[in-house]
Amino acid sequence: MSNQTAHGSLKSYVTGFICSIVLTIIPIVVLVNNWLEGLGSTIVFLAAALLQFIVQLVFFMHLKDEEKPRYNLMSLLLGIFIVLLIVVGSIWIMMYNMVAI
Repeated sequence: MSNQTAHGSLKSYVTGFICSIVLTIIPIVVLVNNWLEGLGSTIVFLAAALLQFIVQLVFFMHLKDEEKPRYNLMSLLLGIFIVLLIVVGSIWIMMYNMVAI
């Protein structure tokens, strides 16, 4: 048998799945019941999305189980940086062109 470790257990997958379901239901309930409006609902949606992202990384992509060097974490951070650069750059260009017209 090789030195590779098994990724995750049934318990960790079930825990991640339940957390994902709860973090999906919370914004839906807030929206359907009109509990919050405007900035409050936006904050709830963004917080749930961020927590959902963290749950996905920890329970399904096994980011915490990895040993040094953390190449997967470095690749993830580079990908996030590139996506943010494209999104922010696109918004900046669109805003500049709206003013220039």
